[in-house]
Amino acid sequence: MRTRSRLLVPFAAAALLAAGCSSGGGAEDEPATTAAASGSVTVGGPNFTEGLILTEMYRLLLTDAGYDVTVQTVDNREVYEPALERGEIDVVPEYLATMTEFLNRKVNGPEATAVATADPQATLAALNDLGEQVGLAALEPAQAANQNAFVVTEAFAGENGLTTLSDLAALGQPVVLAATEECPQRPFCQVGLEEVYGLVIERVDPLGFGSPQTKQAVADGTATLGLTGTTDGTLAAFGLVVLDDDQGLQLADNLVPVVTADLADEADLVDALDALAPVLTTQDLAALNAQVDEERQKPEDVARAYLEEKGLIGG
Repeated sequence: MRTRSRLLVPFAAAALLAAGCSSGGGAEDEPATTAAASGSVTVGGPNFTEGLILTEMYRLLLTDAGYDVTVQTVDNREVYEPALERGEIDVVPEYLATMTEFLNRKVNGPEATAVATADPQATLAALNDLGEQVGLAALEPAQAANQNAFVVTEAFAGENGLTTLSDLAALGQPVVLAATEECPQRPFCQVGLEEVYGLVIERVDPLGFGSPQTKQAVADGTATLGLTGTTDGTLAAFGLVVLDDDQGLQLADNLVPVVTADLADEADLVDALDALAPVLTTQDLAALNAQVDEERQKPEDVARAYLEEKGLIGG
């Protein structure tokens, strides 16, 4: 194992929640070193079930490849993307189209024309073009994709003949949306629901992405609509159904590792993470999520069992 203490700049305003290992440190005047030089890698990721599973997969794959891995879990992209640019995090599991448009607006302004598409490879090329301008790079996208999905209760859908988001918009009723704090600013969340479907969002209750609180709010009628992902394996337990995205609001949101630019040339790291791409499917990911959310298994145990079963790490 190649190891070395690494100085990490603290994250802003307690937005970073430590999970797993805590970050290493060094003397205050010790010069910073790159992960490629030291063999130390900090994996970051979002703080929800799927993000935790993917973060653990990346940790295990990189540890198996000989890296000294630290994990940092953060609440949202608005925190961890700048941390990537600053080198406080080295790699995160990301969503291809969503990250592409996040960087597109950051680089080209909030009114930038969308460049992400339903084609994963075309979107990957666009993401890497944008990433080059901020010191980031994307590796190989997985087969697995998790697009935003919007859910209502089975009862509400049945009573109103709803199968699509267009059907919901046609009711002409104001909608309370249980989602993330960032949803009102995101083009694939409130902005897209209003502009593409014409939904009237009365308010957004910031209860999280696919969280039990979000699903319960829809189930008990506190919210009309809830935000989750296409790999959510727990909807039936809450009596919820996904409304079809019939206008194609969501794009190619395949899972993809995003790394700092210096690590894009680190062959051992790239090979370790790219090995997951042809193996992990959307169905696999839904089943893994269900193991955590329904069976109450730990994300690290679920991740390890899957990688061992697929022969991606040693047992």
